[in-house]
Amino acid sequence: MIQEIARWRILFVCLGNICRSPTAEGMLRERLTQRDLATRVDVDSCGTGDWHVGEPPDSRAVEAAAARGIEIAGLRGRQLDLEDFATFDEILVMDSANLDHVMALKPTGARAEVRRLMSYAGQPEADVPDPYFGGEAGFQHALDQIDAAVEGLTVSLMRRVAASDA
Repeated sequence: MIQEIARWRILFVCLGNICRSPTAEGMLRERLTQRDLATRVDVDSCGTGDWHVGEPPDSRAVEAAAARGIEIAGLRGRQLDLEDFATFDEILVMDSANLDHVMALKPTGARAEVRRLMSYAGQPEADVPDPYFGGEAGFQHALDQIDAAVEGLTVSLMRRVAASDA
């Protein structure tokens, strides 16, 4: 009998799925590849709104991520779906507005755990501000926050994988 390998499914959520959540998705994918965990964790991102469904990330987000070695240009926006609550283990939101929206949609008994991304940086009440209406500094600040949280998430996933393999 073949033992099933434990997998985790992570979903990042922001407003339009063109700045913060695709950046987090790309960043986590890169970290997982670097640490040989890419086959153990499924990663996706989406938005609470439908304005950018099918569109690539904002060019400023693509440039800011690329400057840090993260490729997100090939990602496409999608909207949060009720099935996501059954598909994903964790739904990580960028700010309090996203948290409120996601919690309002979350079906009773859904398997997904919903929390702010910044909880993985030791700041469970902190938001990753939306850089969309700001300049380059806003994108850099968002990347710094996402980077810290994704590192904490990666360490958590490494522990989970090790525990499941023990």
